[in-house]
Amino acid sequence: MNYDFLTVTNAEHVTRITLNRPDVLNAINQQMHDELQAAFDAFAGDDTQYVCVVAGAGGRAFSAGSDLKSIARTGRPHVYPQHGYAGLIERFDLDKPLIAAVDGVAVGGGFELALACDLIIATTRSRFGLPEPLVGAVALGGGMHRLARQIGQKHALRLILTGDLIGADEACQMGIITALVEPDGFDAAITDWCQRLLRCAPLSLRASKQAVMRGLDEPSLQAALKHQGEYPAFKAWLNSSDRFEGAAAFAEKRPPQWKGR
Repeated sequence: MNYDFLTVTNAEHVTRITLNRPDVLNAINQQMHDELQAAFDAFAGDDTQYVCVVAGAGGRAFSAGSDLKSIARTGRPHVYPQHGYAGLIERFDLDKPLIAAVDGVAVGGGFELALACDLIIATTRSRFGLPEPLVGAVALGGGMHRLARQIGQKHALRLILTGDLIGADEACQMGIITALVEPDGFDAAITDWCQRLLRCAPLSLRASKQAVMRGLDEPSLQAALKHQGEYPAFKAWLNSSDRFEGAAAFAEKRPPQWKGR
């Protein structure tokens, strides 16, 4: 697929999706919503792609969220695609790891897109927030619910009810950010994190992520442990050749050759 507002690359089992409207801080308009849906569909459906990095072009912003000017121009709200805002925030069946590479502003829907990823690697110049109430809106892209689950109610409500933007240091202290890096080391850090994930068997990662996410929805730890063997990604891992490749490589003192099957 040809994209007007995204750059999508695939290399060495890593898909990189870059929001590419730097002149408007990578604000998301209707077409970008649709393109993101297509890009995440392609990543989810490609068995050769194990990890996805989501980034923003231009060095000033990951994404400033919804393009309010385009909404004002048309007089109509954006229609979210099948998997919700940015084609991701309601994509609950994607068990492959997602990394949000945040350099600059990540606010509103941009922050919500980052929160929908599994890891957030951010530069020290980044800022985060949900300023929707300041313009008479509500953060409907999952940010309210994910923040409360990921960092606790009190920290979440502080951001949700004030519209405050916070710096990267404070976001790191709250537990929003996985790793904080200087801007000049950002690209190297993203590469390093991808390599750290790729050392692991891809089906093991998928089984692990699915177990965590589904386990959180179980009524108790006991129920989570009891039911994890029933999860689809767990069954796929259990019957995979990679499971035995890991043991063989360890015994033979060689790097494993993962096949993703």
